[in-house]
Amino acid sequence: MRKIRRILVAVKDPSVKSLPAVQKAAQLAKVFGAQLELFHGIADRLSADAYIYQEGGLAGAERCMRTRYRAGLDALAERLRNLGLKVNVTAEWDFPVYEAIVRQARRVKADLIVAECHAGKRTAPWLLHVTDWELLRTSPMPVLLVKNAKPYVRPVILAALDPSHLFAKPVKLDEVIMRRAYALSRALGGALHAMHAYAPLALGVAPVAGAEAILAMDALPAIEAKARDGFARELRGRVPRARQHLVTDLPVDAIPRIARETGAAIVVMGAVSRSGLKRLFIGNTAERTLNELTCDVLVVKPSRFVTRVSRQGRGVRITATPQFPSAYY
Repeated sequence: MRKIRRILVAVKDPSVKSLPAVQKAAQLAKVFGAQLELFHGIADRLSADAYIYQEGGLAGAERCMRTRYRAGLDALAERLRNLGLKVNVTAEWDFPVYEAIVRQARRVKADLIVAECHAGKRTAPWLLHVTDWELLRTSPMPVLLVKNAKPYVRPVILAALDPSHLFAKPVKLDEVIMRRAYALSRALGGALHAMHAYAPLALGVAPVAGAEAILAMDALPAIEAKARDGFARELRGRVPRARQHLVTDLPVDAIPRIARETGAAIVVMGAVSRSGLKRLFIGNTAERTLNELTCDVLVVKPSRFVTRVSRQGRGVRITATPQFPSAYY
């Protein structure tokens, strides 16, 4: 696992006074001895009609807006440098925002992306803010989504594992989750917890009756034993028994509940990018759980994950009002 040497912070609005993502990224940079990269992707649309007759034209408008955002980032960076941190800043035209973030993270070889989760709880998983979800889906490096402003003080770090690979996760993803969770808990002086939620019967199977119900009940001890053995195998004694949570429930319900019960500050979980009908049918544990969690979430990917985001930026979005010929009299 790569050490965290460079952290990219996606700054939505440099002019806002409260920036929890920046504050927590600074805290992580300090404990890991990492460098900060403050980045704002400028995705505003420029109207050709509004600037074409002004001095400097569209090019001047681009420079002016970039300079304004850069000044806001510079002000943030100066305060962080006064704390002894190494900080670089970049404001660049690119869209959509999640692709701009991933491109910049690859460009500077970031080991971690920190972004503030868009406010507002969604009532269905597919209504999760597109920037948050697409960033989770496309980023090859871990993404820490900040959901509140509470600083990390001896935090509880909860590793959400899936040894049964119920959701078709790669076999080694749980090990990546454990290593990231352990590194966070150690660096922040916190407590590492681990959980595994398993369903006693296969998802989508209707309740049975009579002899079939008896057979299903007889199978429960074996299912529980298998879940317990798989959980223990993944932990390998790295988590005290009092901090191990084996739960008979669906992950989407169990993870937020255990996070609340343990007072977790960060939940570390894995995600696999899906698309098309498979994604709609199966859903995604990370996406649905994120909607319910009130603590921060660190989402990691398999080591061999390849992003579909191209390295080439898209530049400025320019719109123009259609010109319709007028009647001549």
